[in-house]
Amino acid sequence: MKKIWYALRKIVLTIFVLYGYNLIATKFNLVIPINPITIGLVSVLGFPMLFVLVLLKVLIF
Repeated sequence: MKKIWYALRKIVLTIFVLYGYNLIATKFNLVIPINPITIGLVSVLGFPMLFVLVLLKVLIF
């Protein structure tokens, strides 16, 4: 039960972090979509994965 609570808390925190980032990044056109893939990546691999997603966004688009 503790592991489920920890995972759920981490997912909710990730959603808030991505939403906050998107509020700031709209001015620079670097919005990362909030979908199950990005939420899962940032939840499992941590905050540095957000920087990797931004870097991929810059390099690809």
